[in-house]
Order: sequence, then structure tokens, then C-alpha cells
Amino acid sequence: MSTQPTPSRRTSRRLAGRRGWRVAGVGLVASLMPVTGLTAGALVLPGQTASATAAVSSPTAGVALADWTDGSSSQGLLPGTTDQVPGGGDSSTSPGSSSQGSTTSTVDSDPATTAQSVGVVLVDTVLGYSSGAGAGTGIVLTTNGQVLTNYHVVEGATSIKVTIASTGRSYTADVVGHSESGDIALLQLEDASGLATATVDDDTVTTGDDVSAVGNAGGTGQLTAADGTVTALEETITTADESSVQGETLNGLIETDADVVAGDSGGPLIDDEGEVVGIDTAASSGSVIDGYAIPIDDALAIVRQIRTGEDTSSVEVGATGFLGVQLLSSASADNGYGYDNGYGYDQQDTALSSSGASVADVVADSPAAQAGLTAGDTITAIGGTTVTSADQASTLLGSHDAGDAVTLQWTDSTGADHEADVTLAASPVA
Repeated sequence: MSTQPTPSRRTSRRLAGRRGWRVAGVGLVASLMPVTGLTAGALVLPGQTASATAAVSSPTAGVALADWTDGSSSQGLLPGTTDQVPGGGDSSTSPGSSSQGSTTSTVDSDPATTAQSVGVVLVDTVLGYSSGAGAGTGIVLTTNGQVLTNYHVVEGATSIKVTIASTGRSYTADVVGHSESGDIALLQLEDASGLATATVDDDTVTTGDDVSAVGNAGGTGQLTAADGTVTALEETITTADESSVQGETLNGLIETDADVVAGDSGGPLIDDEGEVVGIDTAASSGSVIDGYAIPIDDALAIVRQIRTGEDTSSVEVGATGFLGVQLLSSASADNGYGYDNGYGYDQQDTALSSSGASVADVVADSPAAQAGLTAGDTITAIGGTTVTSADQASTLLGSHDAGDAVTLQWTDSTGADHEADVTLAASPVA
């Protein structure tokens, strides 16, 4: 489907899951509220943004991730009601009303059947650093509690609770590994056993196939199912920037006319045999909703890599290093929409240093705070390597694991030089 890119200014994010903070130069995001990938690179605090020097492509008009977070205009969405759908509105919009830049639509869905609920879980997250919460969906892969979901559903989470939809039993979950570029995460439920698993499709998906998008619509804790058909394959989308989260580009997606909405992220797209063909991930807004799902084969390829225990250029196993700073760089100048590379924060009038990585904020009690970094400082070297941008700083820090010791050099606002050895903490998402 061909659409024209449309810039969007929002104060809340939209995806079929949840999220909201962001890290400079590190990964993609997707959720209906502020959440963020808190990794070694940088941390975005509520209402603020980190920058990255990588090029950002134009958003596919009205398309956003399908997760749910506090403040989402889709909060409280019920099957068959008229409400805001992913891709429009802001956190101040109440359900059922319209807002500038949004489209009000009637969502066509019903409560999920018993068969559609087998192997499906409700994912609830606490976003401790942004004082928020989020919700999404997941799919049980193994009887001992390995769960597949979107990365954007758990990114930035300081704790994760997973509830089995068919039984109501809840578990604490840990992130085994994730792919930011593939938007996939593998969770492990603590002390789980004997769980019913979802059935994975063994056929080839084709255009015109009947499908149903199952998920935790509106973050209500009740599964819904939206029926539709596959309208296209191998689609590429770039989601709109939302709040402090940069949009992301995803390739090879299944497009469907099923009404995927906020909270559905990570849920199964099932065929008429009740088998999982994809992972609900994003949706468009408008009078007609287009849903997008990651093909199950692509998702499981990432899961297999995570299970090897080995990192790759696109797959991270275990916790990443966490410094606890928000970084800005001179390359984060206005991208034409009034944002710093799409992170949702207008930086066009901000004076930034021409070298080094400027510190916009520091997380309390983080390694950065313990070392003495404060807002206004400029990181000039990491591990003996001179830093010239926030993107480079993120890359250097991102090469380290939690527990690694790193030597930082920085200059404070008075021009005085400082140096300290810091031990990176574990990123909140893992």
C-alpha cells in the first residue's frame, strides 16, 4: 500500500504494546506512552529526548506501533466502540473524542474465544524511570514459560508481569534477549511449567487469507479478536515519531485490514486454522485501519538466535550496559518537522556543543550520577577514545555489557576537566 509521509506532533506514542523513553543512537521504540530503551548509550527522561545522528526516514502516513501506555488516548478501548486508534491524538484525549491530528474510527472486534486465547498472555510493565506503566500481549512458545513479544512492548521496563489469558495466573518475567531492529523480544516466566502453547502456522501465508488479530486492546486485561484478511505481503513501514520515541522502520511485514489497536502489540495474528502466522506490531489511523504484523518465521529466527546465547549485530542476549544519561549532539538539529531526528522533542533553538556528547540529564543513583556527571557536562572520551558526538558515545558504550568498568572523561559547564572509572549497571529492560 502506498502512502505519503506526513509529519506528526504527538505527546503520546502509539503501538500495539507500550513504551516511551529513548536512548541516543540505540534501537527502535514503540508504545502508547513514554517508555524508553535504557541502555549504555543514553537515557531519555519523561518529556525529554535523546538524539541520534543516524538518518531517519519519513514516516508512513498515520502508522504507529500498537502498544498501550499510561496516558494513551486508546486507554479503556472496548470492542465495538468508537475510539482513537493508533496514529493520532495525544495523552490528553479522552476515549471516544477526537483530537487535532487524529482520526476517530469504530473498531470492529469481539472478545476472543477460548480457542483464540490458548497460548496468549497479557503483558504489563512498570516503567520506573518514567514513572509510567504499559501493556501489550505475548505468545507462549514453551510449556516452561518462554514468551514471544515485540521488543517495544518491554523496552524501558523496570519490571514485567505476564498473565496467562486462559487461566488468570500471573508470573514475573525476565527478558532473555531481544532484537531492536527486528522488534522482537524473548521473555522467560519465573517458575512456570505446564503451560499451554500457541500453535505456529506450517503453511504459506497468501494475500486474501482470513486472519484475526488477537490482543490486549486498550490495555484492559481482556483479550479481543479483530477479524480481517491479508491485504499485502513483504510490506515496509516507518512508524511516526511519538513523544520521546523515534519512529522505526520495519520490513517484510504482513498487512491486514484487521483492526489492530493499542495494546495488541506482541499478540498473535492467527489464520482460519487458529495457527499463528504473525506478531501484531503496528497499525494506521483513519476511517479504515491497516494492521501490520511481523511474520512468525521471521520472529522465530530471532528467537533461535537468542537461544544460542550469542550476541550478533542485531540480537542482544541478556542485559546491556546502562550508564544513565540523556545525550544531545550538534547533529540533532531540527529534521524539518521540528524534532531532533524524530525523538519528539523540539531542539531547533537549543545550543549544543560542536564536539563531544552533551549531557542533557542524569538518572538519579545511576553510574553516571555516582561518577559525578550532571546536566550541562560534555563527555569527551570513553575508554581512551575521543568522543565527537552522542551517536559515537552510544556506540562506544553499547559495545560494553552490564558490569564492565569504563573510564569516562568529561568537561563541566565551567570548562573544568574530570575523569572517573564507572561500572555500568544492567539496562532496565533485561
